[in-house]
Amino acid sequence: MSGTPVPHTERRRRHTLYFLEWAADQRPVHLDTEVDMTRIQEHRGAARAEGTRVSVVSYLLHATGRVLARHPRANAVLAPGWPSALRRPRTLRFGEVTAKLALDRTLDGERTVLSALVPGLESASLQEIQDRVDRYRGADAGTLPEFKGVRMLGRLPVPLGRAAFAAALRSPRRRPEVFGTVSVSSLGHRDVDGFHSAGGTAVTLCAGRIIDRAVVRAGQVVPAPVMRLGLTFDHRVIDGATAADVLSDLRHSMEEFDDGSREGVPGPDLRGTDHDQRAARGLEQSPR
Repeated sequence: MSGTPVPHTERRRRHTLYFLEWAADQRPVHLDTEVDMTRIQEHRGAARAEGTRVSVVSYLLHATGRVLARHPRANAVLAPGWPSALRRPRTLRFGEVTAKLALDRTLDGERTVLSALVPGLESASLQEIQDRVDRYRGADAGTLPEFKGVRMLGRLPVPLGRAAFAAALRSPRRRPEVFGTVSVSSLGHRDVDGFHSAGGTAVTLCAGRIIDRAVVRAGQVVPAPVMRLGLTFDHRVIDGATAADVLSDLRHSMEEFDDGSREGVPGPDLRGTDHDQRAARGLEQSPR
C-alpha cells in the first residue's frame, strides 16, 4: 500500500539547494586519516574540571587556522568565469583563514543547515574560537543578524533567490566575508565514523565521532580515542600532494596539541618543529 505524497515547500532549505547548484562545478577528491585525540581529550577534561566546556570542533578550527596559514595554496579560491576559451584559469589566495562552519539548526520551525563564519583562525585563541561557536550554537541562533541573508533567500521567489545567491559570490575577493575560505563540518555527535562533503571551498574538513580504537605505542597495542578526519579538496584549485600535506599537518597538529593554557605559557610554534621540516622536505621531493 503506497502512501500519499505530502506537498512541502522547502523554503528554509532553499539556500542549500542554491548552494548545491552553484557548487556543482567543483571537482572534489576525497582523503581521510585517523587522529589520535588523546592529548585533546586530556585538555578538554582539564578545562571541564575548571568549569570550561570546549567542543571538539573548536580544536579542529584552531588547528585548521594554523595549518592553512602554513599552506596558503590551500587557502584559496578559483576565480569565477572559468572554464572559458577566452579566460586563463587563476586562483586567488587569502591572507586570513575564515571557516564556514556547518550547523544543524531550526529556522522558523524547520530543521536546516546554517553556515556560520569564524574568521581570523590563523591567530585566534582556542577560547576566542569557542566563544564564537557558542554564539552560533545558542537556541536562538537562527535569529542572529549573521543569518539575515539565509532568511531572505527563503522568502524570495526562486529565480530572484538564485540570482541573489550568485551575486553574493561573484567577487572572489569578497568570498571570505560571505562564504569563508575553508569549510568545516562535524557529525561526531552521532554514530558516524567518517564522511565527506564538498563545501564550495578549496578544502572541506569533515569530523566523525571519537571512539576508542587499538593503536600501537612503543610496540604495544593499547586503546586510544580516535577520530576519523576527512578532507575533500577541489582539484581545480590544488593538487593531491598539497592536500595530503594539509591533512598530515592537521593530524600532527591535533595529536600534538598544546596551547600552553594549562601551564600559563605560550603554546609551541609548530612551524619550527621537526614534523614541519619533514613535511616541507617531503613536498619538495614528492614525485607526484
